[in-house]
Amino acid sequence: MTIDRIKPGAWNARAVVHGGLAYLSGIVAQDKTADVKGQTEQVLAQIDGFLAEAGTDKSRILSATVYMADLSQKDAMNEVWMAWLDPACLPARAAVGVELTPGTQVEIMLVAAV
Repeated sequence: MTIDRIKPGAWNARAVVHGGLAYLSGIVAQDKTADVKGQTEQVLAQIDGFLAEAGTDKSRILSATVYMADLSQKDAMNEVWMAWLDPACLPARAAVGVELTPGTQVEIMLVAAV
């Protein structure tokens, strides 16, 4: 089986496709001045693009991990998350409070079927 690496960088690839699955690295917003909703919107837009490059889409996400700098903002993040996803295609998901790089409010990594 082949392994396809999407947008390889110095220390990771944005996505790796193997065995019918696409594994996305942790994706963060470019605009660190945005609030958690704005950053979540930016992250999800990037995810749409990486999933498309991998030959899949958000309806095929199997699992996701959402890392948040301030877990008290989970409701705001969830509002954007639920507007983005079809309620019939919800993945398994966890949201975890962690220390992120300065200015980063949310980071999302996931696995999707191709």
